[in-house]
Amino acid sequence: MQTLSLAVHIPLVCFGVAFPAMTVFAEWLGLRTGDPLYTRLAYRWSKVIAVLFAVGAVSGTILSFELGMLWPGWMAAFGSVFGLAFALEGFAFFTEAIFLGIYIYSWGRISPRMHVLAGVPVAIAGFLGSFMVIAVNGWMNHPQGFGLRSGRVVDVHPFNALFENTYFWHELVHMYLAGYMTAGFIVAGIYAFGWLRGRRTRYHRIALVIPLTAAALASPAEIVVGDWAGRDVAATQPVKLAAMEGLGRTETGAAEDIGGWYENGDVRYGIAVPHLLSVLAYHDPDATVRGLDTVPPKDQPPVNVTRLSFQAMVACGTALAVLAAVFFWVWWRTGDLPRSRWFHRAVIAAGPLALIALETGWTVTEVGRQPWIVYRTMRVSQAVTGASGIPVGYLTLVATYLLLAAVAWWVLRRLSRVPGAEATPLPGDAGYVRPA
Repeated sequence: MQTLSLAVHIPLVCFGVAFPAMTVFAEWLGLRTGDPLYTRLAYRWSKVIAVLFAVGAVSGTILSFELGMLWPGWMAAFGSVFGLAFALEGFAFFTEAIFLGIYIYSWGRISPRMHVLAGVPVAIAGFLGSFMVIAVNGWMNHPQGFGLRSGRVVDVHPFNALFENTYFWHELVHMYLAGYMTAGFIVAGIYAFGWLRGRRTRYHRIALVIPLTAAALASPAEIVVGDWAGRDVAATQPVKLAAMEGLGRTETGAAEDIGGWYENGDVRYGIAVPHLLSVLAYHDPDATVRGLDTVPPKDQPPVNVTRLSFQAMVACGTALAVLAAVFFWVWWRTGDLPRSRWFHRAVIAAGPLALIALETGWTVTEVGRQPWIVYRTMRVSQAVTGASGIPVGYLTLVATYLLLAAVAWWVLRRLSRVPGAEATPLPGDAGYVRPA
């Protein structure tokens, strides 16, 4: 149930982080240049933000209830440690909701400059809300800021626990770059599809370039941050690293296996690159990398789920970085987008690839920590509910998300079918008819 909810909610978080910033940037360009196409684009995108925010509010509310219902042992034991972060996340959510309402309903009612400023808190609040949740996840991977006495949590220091743990900073940067990649490539893919269908007006070109540039800037940076994250995992969660790489035994000068299937302590059918794992983990070709043999089987995570998810994330991220390099190379040489239809097909494919990288990345983070919900402090079996009726709840959850997806798809399809978006009057323009 938690996996399903997270899989639905995390892409919406990416749009909540990145899409308002891109929308406000487009409106600011309209204000700065006096070009109404930028403003019309921002006006159109603001409606999409409203729809996605409503869907995210529903899925986020479900998640908040699931924390208490599915993980009562974890909440009871450690609520005093991470409760502050969830409380601040709630304040960020309501701040985002308030300013999003102001932003959407004040088109044409306040000055353009004030309207741009009204959109800034939406982007900031979206950042801060997920900032707090990532702080909790970083603490789960590297717990600190508390003591244990007779099995009870004592001497709690929430700030130290949430914002000074090793995992917080690389998870934060990694997630926000992933947010811009996911939102940017998905939105760019929609307009690339329109380009292939013959919609090649200047409006559609602008709508393609803004999100594509944001995603392309984030893609190579994500590789650097991924290296940072991998070295932190090697230092603090060596068993997770061993599961990610399918390393059954501790090795000096460990090889990197590309592809293949982990079985009985070895990777079968993979392509081994000598010393590469030691280089990636410690920047030393002769470094010793700890294997799964350092802990008993009961303390080992599901290897193939973790490993295949990691390989999928890396493959998708690398492909997106290559696409970004092609985009910037052609732009630098010609000052324009690549004209090839294959490039636009690749941009369409980039959206699903970014989504796969996002979901598999979180799979590595969460499944690779198993069997611990709080690393080496509390097991999942100690935290999870023992209540019956979970299958009924799961089926209800599936039906709820299917209904939510159908409603969101219907609304977004109606918005996409509005003809002549580049010429649609804005609130305050002559010819604009305000809806009743």
